[in-house]
Amino acid sequence: MAAAVRAGCAHRGFISVTRRGSHSSTALKPQYDAIVIGAGRLQTFIHAYLQKGGLKTAVLERRHVLGGAAVSEEIIPGFHFSRASYLLSLLRPHIYQDLELKKHGLKVYMRDPYSFTPMLEDARGRPPRSLTLGADLAKTQQEIGKFSEKDAKVYPDFLSYLERLACAIHPLLDAPPVDIPGLTQGSLRKKISALRSLKPLVKSGFKLGKNIPDFYELVTAPVMKVLNRWFESEPLRATLATDSVIGANTSPNNPGSGYVLLHHVMGELEKEKGAWGYVEGGMGGVSESIARSARSLGADIFTNRDVKQVLIGQDGSAKGVVLTDGTEVHSKVVLSNATPYITFKQLTPQDALPEAFITAVDQIDYTSPVTKINVALDKLPNFLAAPNSADGKPGPHHQCSIHLNCESMEVLEEAYREGQQGYPSSRPMIEMTIPSVLDPTLTPPGCHVVSLFIQFTPYLLEGRRAWNDEDRERFADTVFDWVEHYAPGFKKAIVGKDILTPPDLERVFGLTGGNIFHGSMSLDQLYLARPLPSVADYRSPVKGLYLCGSGSHPGGGVMGAAGWNSALKVLADFKRL
Repeated sequence: MAAAVRAGCAHRGFISVTRRGSHSSTALKPQYDAIVIGAGRLQTFIHAYLQKGGLKTAVLERRHVLGGAAVSEEIIPGFHFSRASYLLSLLRPHIYQDLELKKHGLKVYMRDPYSFTPMLEDARGRPPRSLTLGADLAKTQQEIGKFSEKDAKVYPDFLSYLERLACAIHPLLDAPPVDIPGLTQGSLRKKISALRSLKPLVKSGFKLGKNIPDFYELVTAPVMKVLNRWFESEPLRATLATDSVIGANTSPNNPGSGYVLLHHVMGELEKEKGAWGYVEGGMGGVSESIARSARSLGADIFTNRDVKQVLIGQDGSAKGVVLTDGTEVHSKVVLSNATPYITFKQLTPQDALPEAFITAVDQIDYTSPVTKINVALDKLPNFLAAPNSADGKPGPHHQCSIHLNCESMEVLEEAYREGQQGYPSSRPMIEMTIPSVLDPTLTPPGCHVVSLFIQFTPYLLEGRRAWNDEDRERFADTVFDWVEHYAPGFKKAIVGKDILTPPDLERVFGLTGGNIFHGSMSLDQLYLARPLPSVADYRSPVKGLYLCGSGSHPGGGVMGAAGWNSALKVLADFKRL
């Protein structure tokens, strides 16, 4: 029976991923106003804004598919995965609206409830418990009350506290950082003009008001300090703490982990603050809808076009790019969506950059703790803490972010400690999602795709040894064994898998160090210092060359804000070129 199901899962007329050489109906032209290197992390939408501003724009994507880490791929026949990025929330609402993404095919499945933390049986043999959090506040308080009535009572106040702080950051997201050079150098007229860059900061300050001390504490303190003041129950503290370390090589006990928590709750979806959802067809649906919007405005978008180097003119400014096949494409400005390391160490001729700047680029932290495993299943996981119904239909908890090995802070801390010593965590933190329970387009009937986002795994193993196939398989088995503890039968249901360790994320998606944020979201690499103080305004030392990816302010996630801010800079500068 299982074999028959597997055969049915793999061959039911599902269409393979297209591998055409171009996603544009026109040929690549020799001259553009602007060229964007890479269509990753939603920066494809830059084309739309530059096109709106009157600049003829082209995007050149290295891979066969648009979207960078926000892509959908049919890795296993019949199963469509959000291969890297897997949830949507941080995309700025004004971008969502301006580009009419719904009109261009974007469909999102909202999740409610949104968080499920199952636990294992305790030593006394009691049935395993679980914690479910959702939009229904009364139900959520009832769930929390299973562990602490005090925590249930203060939870609404905690949500209000986070929302106040997150909303105050929004003005800073949609504008470049304060123009320090403009305020401190040049003519009086330039200084007065630069004063406008203070407006978002002032607006954010007014929104915070008396909450400024709370904001300062949250972004600088270990999140443990904050959570311990609010709550007493381990499952709730550990569940909330996962958002403070997800994607970051940090521990809930490390300073700055509070900001990572804030970064993950500052988004909204369908006007619901802090909500996260699944994109129909996978995360590539976001990138494709943005690409369709850009094409409707006249942008040219090409795949399988690998940029080898930025062309530098005799005057020292960017003049276009040369591809690995030798093709030269000229332009007046070049925007790089690659990481700052790739942009300045691999794509830009080194003699065009100051030596001190190159040294500074080498110091950017790209440490990653993340392994992503995509799994195809021929049946729905069945959790001991919430058994499946007799009809086999998904329960509310199946649509959630399912937190495994997250029932106590000590478990998270131990997983972090092992990773820092060069060992993949023996009891890793796992965020599991099953988007196919809401999106039927991803799999054949009765089958499911599972995303396992796992921490902590080092880029190099003990003794600074590189990962090999045996290491990958061994770690995947460790992860599957832990899922099996919570959901017996999981391993037998596996049809296929795709294992992406930090070096694999770097190789496939161009994420330096495997870092999903294009650089650590640590306090020394935020706002005026992202990715470096000298390039925080998206302009590089090479005139006409700009950064536009997540390595710039305001950082990582499927947000689009860095591209929006960079496009505004380019449009302003273009008038003077």
